[in-house]
Amino acid sequence: MYTAEDVLKQKGTEMFTTPSETKIKDAIKKMVDRKIGSILVTDNDNIIGIWTERDFLRNSLLESFDINNDDVGKYMTRNITSAPHDATLYSLLDIFLGKRFRHLLIQKNGKYIGVLSMGDVIKANLNEKTKELQALNAIVSWEYYENWKFQKK
Repeated sequence: MYTAEDVLKQKGTEMFTTPSETKIKDAIKKMVDRKIGSILVTDNDNIIGIWTERDFLRNSLLESFDINNDDVGKYMTRNITSAPHDATLYSLLDIFLGKRFRHLLIQKNGKYIGVLSMGDVIKANLNEKTKELQALNAIVSWEYYENWKFQKK
């Protein structure tokens, strides 16, 4: 069964970060330039939160929200949820769907080793299902039945 670490090996383990005092406008620019939907927020190189497109949308309606002067750390999501590196695709999908997350940190030996998006996991799951279907089709193909001969006793 495919695991979170397997998906990371295909996707890559680079984690995009920004210090908590980064201005929101600059964080958005980093995300747009890298074509990513979230950025990890750090303090002294320690991950302390995550800031996502959803955080931007939700907070942009606040009157006090100032894209040019507010720090991303003020509006980030602080409670980071992670999954173990050996979590199966099904357990990852369960977290994404059950908790309505779009991004999930993956942890191994007490350290974060990468970030997976819901799209990454759905894609990996579809690829696995395609392989399973192809294997099943190979087992029950017409060729199999053509070569199946009844033996008379």
